[in-house]
Amino acid sequence: MTDKKQPRTPGAELPDHPKFLWDSPDPKRSYDVVIVGGGGHGLATAHYLVKNHGITNVAVVERGWLAGGNMARNTTIIRSNYLWDESAGIYEHALKLWEGLEDDLEYPILFSQRGVLNLAHTLQDVRDSRRRVEANKLNGVDAEWVDAATVKEICPLVNISADIRYPVLGATYQPRAGIAKHDYVAWGFARKAAEAGVHLIQDTEVTGFLTDGDRVTGIRTNRGDIAAGRVALAAAGHTSVLTDSLGIRVPIQSHPLQALVSELLEPVHPTVVMSNAVHVYVSQAHKGELVMGAGVDSYNGYGQRGAFHIIERQMAAAVELFPVFARAHLLRTWAGIVDVTPDASPIVGVTPYENLFLNCGWGTGGFKATPGLGEAYAHTVATGEPHPLIAPFSLDRFVTGRLVDEHGAAAVAH
Repeated sequence: MTDKKQPRTPGAELPDHPKFLWDSPDPKRSYDVVIVGGGGHGLATAHYLVKNHGITNVAVVERGWLAGGNMARNTTIIRSNYLWDESAGIYEHALKLWEGLEDDLEYPILFSQRGVLNLAHTLQDVRDSRRRVEANKLNGVDAEWVDAATVKEICPLVNISADIRYPVLGATYQPRAGIAKHDYVAWGFARKAAEAGVHLIQDTEVTGFLTDGDRVTGIRTNRGDIAAGRVALAAAGHTSVLTDSLGIRVPIQSHPLQALVSELLEPVHPTVVMSNAVHVYVSQAHKGELVMGAGVDSYNGYGQRGAFHIIERQMAAAVELFPVFARAHLLRTWAGIVDVTPDASPIVGVTPYENLFLNCGWGTGGFKATPGLGEAYAHTVATGEPHPLIAPFSLDRFVTGRLVDEHGAAAVAH
């Protein structure tokens, strides 16, 4: 199986590639827009504020280093085969932007459309999977149901024996799905935004907000106050820490989600394989590591480290599905922080405070949504009105009851 678009070698078309792709300026006293959080979503929002709305007096404020949080700790999978219309809308929009993102950013992101298989192991899995495929087709998402033999054709490493604990009965397959190099994605967005005059401010922690009645007028940081015409939150699992200071209750819980990579191997794994039943999903990175993710840890926390018992469970699941992996050696393990809502869908849009905007709760779906969310969130911040693609994900749905329940399509159990 070959990629639709072969990735360029990093730097191959950049002969004068600088040591740093952006400056780290001191913050000004005020900006038109301040984005809190320098991960993929924050950087993408800054890019589209410039590109689509001509707003360049923007600061992205990050308490650590750019893209050092979940953007550096995800498993890089990109797909759009979610069940509900609302989810399929934003994720399919993102996937279409992914397909042209290298040209937009003028930077290699190594987007490899190698397809994704979501395995079904029980009769209920089969029914749910077929339902999702038909829903995908109605929404214009490329999806199909394949039987176990076809799974084996697409990915010869998968064990389809009937004698294992969770036999493979079939799978959903999305050919346009794939992976990208997460660091390069962040660097591309950061470089493009910085070139347009956006200030990328690192090592600056937001400690609170400046307010005037029910209007937010800026942020408080460990480097002083910064006034802002509008403030856009993109702080993932730490969002509730910030909103609590304003008395805004945001229904998210933060859990570590652990992942690991193997030693470097020759190309052996041609696609992405995900299994909700055994809680493992596997792809092979461009350099050769096998990238494996687990289910979320059961406890709440912000720890970004691995644990042996999770490694043990991950490898047991992986070796059952891929017996050849028993000979691979573990290279490193880590955890990212997933911010989970009651319906496993994000919260994006306006808040009870004027000029304050909210973006969080993406759970395990944040990376794949990056360009689509960035464009829609930039529209929301620039106009003050939710973009149609994110309007269903407003905070008030937890009052009205119009939930978007994506637990079944979120790849691993939340």
